[in-house]
Amino acid sequence: MIKRLLLVSFLLLSLLILSIFLGLSMGSSGNGANAVFKSLFGMYEADSMLHTIIWRIRLPRVLLAALVGATLSLGGLVFQALLKNPLAEPYILGISGGSAIGAIIGILAGLSRFPGVTFTAFLGSIATLLLILVMSTGQSILKKDSLLLSGVMVNAFCSAIIMFLISMTQDSRLHNIIFWLMGDLSTADLKQVGILSLTLFPCFLILFRYSHTMNLLLMGNEMAQTMGVNIKKVTTILLVTTSFMVSSTVSHCGLLGFVGLVMPHLLRIILGPDHRILVPACILGGGAYMVVCDLLSRVLPQHGEMPAGVITAMIGAPLFIYLLKRSK
Repeated sequence: MIKRLLLVSFLLLSLLILSIFLGLSMGSSGNGANAVFKSLFGMYEADSMLHTIIWRIRLPRVLLAALVGATLSLGGLVFQALLKNPLAEPYILGISGGSAIGAIIGILAGLSRFPGVTFTAFLGSIATLLLILVMSTGQSILKKDSLLLSGVMVNAFCSAIIMFLISMTQDSRLHNIIFWLMGDLSTADLKQVGILSLTLFPCFLILFRYSHTMNLLLMGNEMAQTMGVNIKKVTTILLVTTSFMVSSTVSHCGLLGFVGLVMPHLLRIILGPDHRILVPACILGGGAYMVVCDLLSRVLPQHGEMPAGVITAMIGAPLFIYLLKRSK
């Protein structure tokens, strides 16, 4: 198992590094890979235009994309393990929508991105999660159909609240909020990436610590209990940790739908159902996937760029429809 974990991690890490290098090399300035290589290794003057573009614009952006992709992919994997449903992911369940409501309230209140907006986004995600659990009680806390349906309804309700908040905003922040809601990575800076990294890495370690437990949960709650798993404790830890991760990314770059659906599903097909392999695979593979999606959002439009959330939705929505049809 360890050899396989190391091999998978090495391959996906190589893919992530390659995608980051492509993200640094391609853009409107037209600099090629050779110029980027020279800039990264100090062969250009520190005050040159190319050096500024790579280190202050592109590098923070691709690193933020990698962190966001890793977080949302891992979040989707956790929800799918808890619900035993391949359709579950933070965006569809409404967790991202609840985080967005909290983040918008924080933005309109004039709070700083960290910790103010991050904290209000987390409160929004927890409130949404509690609402979903309350709506699905009376059957089972993790009954997959009732919880998924509750999440879809709450997501629609969150969208309505978001539109209401935007309609009540009459100042210059309106356009920024709308663009941010579609998944905006253009405002990244290295300080922001550093803060988000320190926030997310402990969450990654916690979820990897419970990767074997997620394997046991897939066997059924009764079987997991007989093998010593405290279902209530584990469920609470996984839900709170995942909600905190998702809310942190939403507060930085808005809503990016279906990332937590595409990568866990693809990696599960390739690597199998072992979460001890899938957790690091989602971190690395999800990061590479999001970097590529952000790259496409920059290079596809002839003028300007589109939000990265447009690309992720165009890829993920058809896959969601296919999985929904196949599950029936």
